[in-house]
Amino acid sequence: MHFVGTVRVFNQYVPANILLLFALEGGFIALSFVCAAKLLFWNDPLALRVETLLPEFAWQALISAVLLQVCFYCNDLYNVRTLSNRTDLVLRLVQSVGIASLLLGFLFYMIPGLVMRQAMLCVALLLVLGVALLSRALVLRVPMANIHTKVVIFGTKDRARLIAGEITRHGNLGFALEGFVAEKADAVIGELPDGKPVIRGLDELSRIVQSQGISRIVVATEDRRGNLPVQELVRIRMLGVRVEDAHSFISTLTGRVWLDMVSPSWFLFSEGFRRSRFTEMWKRALDLLFAILGVIVSFPIMVLAAIAVLIESGWPFLYRQTRVGSGGKPFELIKFRSMRIDAEADGKARWAKENDDRTTRLGAFLRKYRIDELPQFINVIRGDMSFVGPRPERPVFVDQFREQIVYYDERHLIRPGITGWAQIQAPYGASLKDTINKLEYDLFYLKNMSFSFDCAIIFGTIRTVLIGRGAR
Repeated sequence: MHFVGTVRVFNQYVPANILLLFALEGGFIALSFVCAAKLLFWNDPLALRVETLLPEFAWQALISAVLLQVCFYCNDLYNVRTLSNRTDLVLRLVQSVGIASLLLGFLFYMIPGLVMRQAMLCVALLLVLGVALLSRALVLRVPMANIHTKVVIFGTKDRARLIAGEITRHGNLGFALEGFVAEKADAVIGELPDGKPVIRGLDELSRIVQSQGISRIVVATEDRRGNLPVQELVRIRMLGVRVEDAHSFISTLTGRVWLDMVSPSWFLFSEGFRRSRFTEMWKRALDLLFAILGVIVSFPIMVLAAIAVLIESGWPFLYRQTRVGSGGKPFELIKFRSMRIDAEADGKARWAKENDDRTTRLGAFLRKYRIDELPQFINVIRGDMSFVGPRPERPVFVDQFREQIVYYDERHLIRPGITGWAQIQAPYGASLKDTINKLEYDLFYLKNMSFSFDCAIIFGTIRTVLIGRGAR
């Protein structure tokens, strides 16, 4: 039996222990509110019954659990890398519970029917702190040596080495690289990553698969024509071993489509890239819902931002710029002006760069927390943009990229977005290399677009905005 330390979410590998933590913790947090009530009223059954009346108490516990987990997520407490430092972990937990308590206080004030006794809320939040620390100590110490996927790479050249490097880089996903398979028994092999062994011959591989519990083979040969031992791989597949091509494996591992190794046939025959009238309907409905809510919630912030821009650098406080939208059609993108009025006085389009001297002091703040992009809710309502999608570029850059980057125009098959998978996964694009990198994430989004993926991207954006990461 093979134990797998990862599961697929939105066609991307996610550590199983993190999903287990998220699922169990939600129940434990809700249970903390039940325990708090029992602790406070352990000698007064009548008061306990009154304080835990259903469905009011159930709603209080459920909403509190959801809000606390959202705060944990926004503070990166479901990220394995974040949890390695104990001091940092405790500080993040205290911060998250503190912010959640303020939000719950505001929510109880706005909705009196949800009001919870103050003493019970305080006890419950203390219990939540203990539960959060204990759950991480238990779940994150699950020995990954016993819960992993043993991988062998078929190939020994550049592509195989690249995949080996990505497996090592994403070590928290529980993949264990056991070695490489030489395409030919007499092949000359150079130095391989981590000194992993080379298996010379599929007959030997069949024996190792059964004796060592190999559960996946990644085919990473440079040229398959006449070099792929199909019959032998089929026999190994029949043993229950998953055989996967390099393109699909590395895409699912990293959340992007690697253009330097993908082939046209992969686009033709791989799963995904589904589009239907129903997809367009739910996406447009989601766009309108979030855009209208966004205008209502952020209206006071937008008023303050407009006044601040006017005071600092005068009229106009809004900036309109032509961008390329769905189907390659141009539209006017609306933003709060964050640069000097003469930022492009010579008429030449330029990328924004880090510490850009054209950015005003206020503009740097607006960009860091994405406040300059709030007027784009209007673009979404008008139908120029979607809430989630590829970031729209200026026509002059699009013309360049069409000539230089293969598949670049495919990102214009859907409406561009205020936020997107590329925006929360990659840094701001300020070069051709950055643009290719972001396109790879955009193509992954096009392949796996779904309602739940869009919601996950929106939550990821909220976290990115709160920590002020990635803007220029």
